[in-house]
Amino acid sequence: MEPTFRDRAVIVGETLVVADLHFGRERSSNVELSLGSDASMCDRIGTLLDAHDPAEVVIAGDALHSFDSLPPGVASAFADLRASVADHGADLIITPGNHDVLLDAVWDGATPDSYALADGETVVLHGHDPPASSAERYLIGHDHPAIEIEGQRRPCYLHGVDAYRGSDVVVLPSFNDLVAGVRINQMRAADFHSPLIQNASAFRPIVRDEKAAETLEFPPLGSLREML
Repeated sequence: MEPTFRDRAVIVGETLVVADLHFGRERSSNVELSLGSDASMCDRIGTLLDAHDPAEVVIAGDALHSFDSLPPGVASAFADLRASVADHGADLIITPGNHDVLLDAVWDGATPDSYALADGETVVLHGHDPPASSAERYLIGHDHPAIEIEGQRRPCYLHGVDAYRGSDVVVLPSFNDLVAGVRINQMRAADFHSPLIQNASAFRPIVRDEKAAETLEFPPLGSLREML
């Protein structure tokens, strides 16, 4: 079952997957006025729930941003997210990322290192460590990919066919609008943090343009670098 790309998220069958929400990042940034990023993420997930009616929502790691304290407002924002998912009749699962050391302060639900989807093909994990289980496809976050085109940086997905031990890998962008992403145009495998990216040249950037309702697929990075 092929993934559907929507608003920095992926839908596979009846599962909605998002990654790197980094709740509380705004409070950790040098911004004088609130940008409402945490509330905005809850609203956007609500919109995705309305549009696709998934049976479950999986957060592929780094639900939280701060390592050492929980910024004001994070617990309530996360509670709003949890309530929105429950109100839609969906289950919430979190595969913890390297930032999620304080996750138990806001979440007492399932936290498997990886999560196998009902399609029998796909495993979701954050991607900061190698997967413990095999799959035909891995959905991961962690690297916050973005591609720069004509001076404008856009969050993107990366899709590698047979990219990790014969399995496909899809890297999701950060779901948080405040995370501009890491410019991947000239990056090689050693520049990425995830051990699942072993040959960056084989990964194809994918950009979802929500305003135009278009999903734009680019050639693999190996052949695209000279054009960018």
